[in-house]
Amino acid sequence: MAEPLNISLIGGGTVGGGVAQILLQHPERIATRAGRPVHIKRVVVRDPHKPRPTIPKELVSTDIAAAIRDPQVHVVVELMGGTGLAKQVVLDSLAAGKHVVTANKALLAEHGPEIFEAARKHERSVGFEASVAGGIPIIRALAESLAGNQITAIQGILNGTSNFILTAMADRGVSYSDALAEAQRLGYAEADPTLDVDGSDAAHKLAILVQIAFGVTVPVNEIERFGIAGLNAMDLRFAHELGYTIKLLAEAWLDGKEVALHVAPVLLRRTDMLAQVRGAFNAVQVVGDAVGEIMFQGAGAGALPTASSVVADIIDLAVGRAQRTFQAMKLWAPHELGFRQRPSEGVRSRFFLRVLVQDKSGMLADVARVLADQGISIASVIQHEAVEEHQGDVVPLVIMTHYAETGRFRSAVSKINSLTGVVPPGVFYSVDD
Repeated sequence: MAEPLNISLIGGGTVGGGVAQILLQHPERIATRAGRPVHIKRVVVRDPHKPRPTIPKELVSTDIAAAIRDPQVHVVVELMGGTGLAKQVVLDSLAAGKHVVTANKALLAEHGPEIFEAARKHERSVGFEASVAGGIPIIRALAESLAGNQITAIQGILNGTSNFILTAMADRGVSYSDALAEAQRLGYAEADPTLDVDGSDAAHKLAILVQIAFGVTVPVNEIERFGIAGLNAMDLRFAHELGYTIKLLAEAWLDGKEVALHVAPVLLRRTDMLAQVRGAFNAVQVVGDAVGEIMFQGAGAGALPTASSVVADIIDLAVGRAQRTFQAMKLWAPHELGFRQRPSEGVRSRFFLRVLVQDKSGMLADVARVLADQGISIASVIQHEAVEEHQGDVVPLVIMTHYAETGRFRSAVSKINSLTGVVPPGVFYSVDD
């Protein structure tokens, strides 16, 4: 059998422990599929005294430089997270002639051009299947299996924490705060869940998918995103009454030569495949001009699902597939495929609008008049007498619109918020039919 492929793991936490578990418990299976043995040479951690049941103590150290410079190491696997030290580790590893495998979506989304240029300069490869949707092989699917297609749309539930919270709110009627607390108890949410619930985590992943599907480099801060922290259970109930559910989606659509993208809560029909994805699971729906609509679903996080994708990249490097694919794809390269980002104001959508209004005659007419002034027509209206959250003379008014430009609709909402008798702000979500 060929000489072993030796790796250094930088990070021995949840995912690092999972990678070690797979490689150490199944060496024959890995060697058969890689065409050579795969050995863990070093594991670098912050605290060498912390118990790590899946990692032999003799492999553990705190010396990053030694793990990178070791002449016997062929691949550095970066699993430490963050974008500061992790970036330097990746760049130093490439400069030292090592291939890199990473699960770090924030690093790639924010520093992809610099990292991939360094990889090309040093004739090395970067594997990053685990950076998006954990154990779901969406990177490889877009880059290889669907390479004969022009991708025209991507819709993804890319954050398990948010999906768990929304599922609990929709299925059991619990409040946002109670659903979040439950997610934290079960380990689905961090003590500080901000990056999950404000859409930032999904935006990082969407930036990577857009680069692969369309060759468009979009800075993360230019991806419009709205999270779920302000979502009211009342809106989930109204959505259900209309035949929809609400999911936090990362979306990108190709329209001519323009790519529109955002991360936001979206109303989906309850019969939609993505609407059926519950709990902490992830899913990505892709539309190609040849294959049509196809969906990938599975565990988007966790030790072994994410480690599964990391190990797949390691095997690809051992076989030599990754090197050939990496050179051919030219990701984050300084060239244009002809696509550009489309401003969100020009995107057309249907909308769900919920405003709280005083219970008096003429309020619906006032709201409808503002929408009409912006050229927006109403598809349906719901108005109940009262809701628990707002007793007294305030009632919710729910409007579903026909298709309208986002910019015009937002302008209308701003004017509606200033109407006498309206309790601002109005809440709105796009609707996917």
